[in-house]
Amino acid sequence: MTGRRSASASAVLRAVLDEGAIARSTIARRTGLSAAAVTGHVAELMRRGFLTELPEVAGAVGRPFVPVDLDTERFVVCGAHVAADHLTVGLLDLRGKVLAQQEAPHHGAEPAVQVAQIAELLDDLLVGHAPERTALGLGVATGGWVDEASGTVVEHGLLGWHGVPLRGLLTEVTGLDVRVDGHSRALIHAERLLGQQRARRSVVQLFTGNVVDAAFATGDTVHHGPRSAAGAVAHLRVDDSEEPCRCGRSGCLEATVSERTIARKAVEAHIIEKPIFADVLRLAELGNKNAVALFHERARIIGQAAALLFDVLNPEILIVLDQSVRDVEGCLSTIRDEVARRSWICQSPQENVVMSSFPGTELATAGGAAILNALYEDPLFVNLANAS
Repeated sequence: MTGRRSASASAVLRAVLDEGAIARSTIARRTGLSAAAVTGHVAELMRRGFLTELPEVAGAVGRPFVPVDLDTERFVVCGAHVAADHLTVGLLDLRGKVLAQQEAPHHGAEPAVQVAQIAELLDDLLVGHAPERTALGLGVATGGWVDEASGTVVEHGLLGWHGVPLRGLLTEVTGLDVRVDGHSRALIHAERLLGQQRARRSVVQLFTGNVVDAAFATGDTVHHGPRSAAGAVAHLRVDDSEEPCRCGRSGCLEATVSERTIARKAVEAHIIEKPIFADVLRLAELGNKNAVALFHERARIIGQAAALLFDVLNPEILIVLDQSVRDVEGCLSTIRDEVARRSWICQSPQENVVMSSFPGTELATAGGAAILNALYEDPLFVNLANAS
């Protein structure tokens, strides 16, 4: 009975997320729940502070009704992303809108030091941007192999992390409900909740930064695999690459297209003086031909991986999250062209290969989505007595 009650409450809350201000009778039609059940769930969700009533409006045939909507003022969701070189911390409302975010280098510090830094950054954001709001929880996303069930970073080669109990460490320091997941899976949750409607049918998320990984979902299921190891594409072999990889082989996808590799190649080509990815990206944004060519070649290789994922998984859409796709003209087109050339399955790369729905806020959104997904799957999961 408890499971059925949670599922029904979830259906009601998701209907409001999708539709915005909505009548109870419309929620009943959308969800297939009885009017009495919807009334009861709405009352419970209002009591918990997730929904609020709006002023009465006239109906289509003149009969007034009182719509309900998400209360985006009472709570805040905290999100953090741990990248190879820096931390991103953000605050989101219940619709996933990023209210504030902050980025800081972590200088490769030990896990406990990074945990303390996340807590400090989070405190600063809460005091500065949400002093009157209640924090529902903290979602954390990172690359590498993440066991979502235990909240453990099983392995993150670039950070040198092995078996780091990230959820436990952050729970102890922040006192919040903490959820940890791989960033590609977290971003799939974000897309399905807040972004691409087509992602609810089937979707592949391909993340390319210093870490390269992927995630896949179909229907209501985001695939994890044993110990959440699904989506490990870092060591896919790509054509025309002899780039040495930390795994001992050469030509692996991550080693070939990682941001550190691109920065190094830009130095070797005398495009920049120091191997700083942001510098070569900025030059490409400004139209430097050599920098643009470097990113287009990278995009071609990313397209190889995208084509393979299309043919193996046959998703409705494939989302590429990469800074150059967002900021450098022609990169997305190059990926689509390579998919068109290589894939047997993808018939329309222009429609099926897309960029993230969260340009500029992807990392904070990934973290926050770990908590938002838990909320919308089970709005009754939150222990409001422990929320701070």
